Amino acid sequence: MKNSTKACLFLVLLLIVTFFVSNAALPTDIMEARNLVTAQEIAHQGNWLVPTMNDQLRLEKPPLPTWVAAAICHINADSLSAQRAAAGVMGIVWALFMYLFARYISRSRMFAFVSTVVFLTCYHIVVMGRTATWDIYCHAFMMGAIYFLCRGLSEPPERQYRYMPVAGLLMGLSFLSKGPVSFYALLLPAVIAYVWYYPCSLRHKWGGFTLMILIALVVGSWWYVYLLVFQHNAVEAVIHKESGAWTGHNVRPWYYYWRFFTETGIWTVIMLAALAVPYWRKHIKPNRLYSFSITFTLLVLLLLSFMPEKKIRYLLPIMAPSAMSIACLLLYLRDATDKFSRNLFKVNGTLVALIVEALAVAAIVMHWVPLAGGIVLAIAFTVTSAYMLYYTFKKVDPVRFTCGVAVVFMLIECFLLAPIGRLFGNPQAHSIRATRHIAVLSGVNFYHPSNESKRIELVYEAGRKITPINLNDSNEVKRRLPFALVSSKPVSEELPATMLHDVDTLRIDRYDDNKHPRKDRHYSADFINYVTLIKKHNSK
Repeated sequence: MKNSTKACLFLVLLLIVTFFVSNAALPTDIMEARNLVTAQEIAHQGNWLVPTMNDQLRLEKPPLPTWVAAAICHINADSLSAQRAAAGVMGIVWALFMYLFARYISRSRMFAFVSTVVFLTCYHIVVMGRTATWDIYCHAFMMGAIYFLCRGLSEPPERQYRYMPVAGLLMGLSFLSKGPVSFYALLLPAVIAYVWYYPCSLRHKWGGFTLMILIALVVGSWWYVYLLVFQHNAVEAVIHKESGAWTGHNVRPWYYYWRFFTETGIWTVIMLAALAVPYWRKHIKPNRLYSFSITFTLLVLLLLSFMPEKKIRYLLPIMAPSAMSIACLLLYLRDATDKFSRNLFKVNGTLVALIVEALAVAAIVMHWVPLAGGIVLAIAFTVTSAYMLYYTFKKVDPVRFTCGVAVVFMLIECFLLAPIGRLFGNPQAHSIRATRHIAVLSGVNFYHPSNESKRIELVYEAGRKITPINLNDSNEVKRRLPFALVSSKPVSEELPATMLHDVDTLRIDRYDDNKHPRKDRHYSADFINYVTLIKKHNSK
């Protein structure tokens, strides 16, 4: 079997394990809940063009990922694994386009292979590829747009129509996934770096370029045009809200992303070392590929730092150029003769091997898996760490070392994600999801007191809307009987005394939907609720 075939098979296995194996092990977060609640309402109500979230218009986010989630709801209504598999497919799309782009700019399958393996073993990519949210959609499509655009810019004019229209289609899909985010955070820095370091021109290509822009505009903006025509006031309110959020919500100092390299996880040391630009430009010959990759990385960092609103998950697009920067160093270290490079590789290899051995010990000591399984897993980790150390000290081979890291990730994703998730979860959790299977609540609407707000995660777990009701308005209460009340206090403390005499109440249960244990700082009373069935008095 040829090496290229082995490399392809290895990448296919890594892609499958990275995005699909144990993909329901991690708990849902608020962003995921918002997407899935909106998808559920689309599936149940058919409001594809004007989506709602808990009965309120949800126009803040472009709809493509939610449409995908709604389609999955029609097929498998209650499968978190299926929903996350869609994000996994987009992770594969991103990795595929990254491989093609890396191979194109380097003319090296080895560079493309190492870049993609590093990319798939970055912490941030593993997490986001297992989360049913919007981010991975827009960046996956944009990676493809970058690949086809750069080919269109560099290939002869007669080939422009092979690449430019496809780039426009993918740009439009990216915009329909999360608006202009990826245009700013991924496309702009990629184009600037590419134009700076690689020969390209628009000479005799204006036809293809114009067609690309037109396709991107049509595909990306038709939904917004529809809303402007039919939901004009709602769109204005959303624009005002979102513009305020960008300048007044989660505002951080410009240096907030200074530790961006830690988001690469196991590759932190190498990524940090890659920032020593003057040193590597002097030693890596030719250095165009490294210069492009690190410039691309730093431009993404710079542009993201300009934005007032900052969140760690916004660093997702920087993983692609970071992976290429790391790959440049790894391939250079294979034949490096300078002392610093050799020591860097040895230090990194030793640290990674120690981390793997620590996992081997923890698997047994912490009882993450049954003892027999823990011993087998520990042996597998030990053999893999020995393999990596061999190719770090005895026979320097960063490519085989990188494959060893990928094997460790696959072992973790196959055997440790689920038990670790249970270990750090809330052992006292009793989710409101259980109400989905209670017969007396079938077909009953859920409400919460109008003076309280309910987390969207509860709406997702309950599988139905939880809308406000004014418990002090007896007419409104009687009109909506029977219904289930979701409240932070027992019903006797929520309903007025006069109302309690006019209705029958049936306490269903007290639910705790906290994903973290009581001692954790994230534990919140917002996730503790009483569910009570309120119905007409039998004598009435």
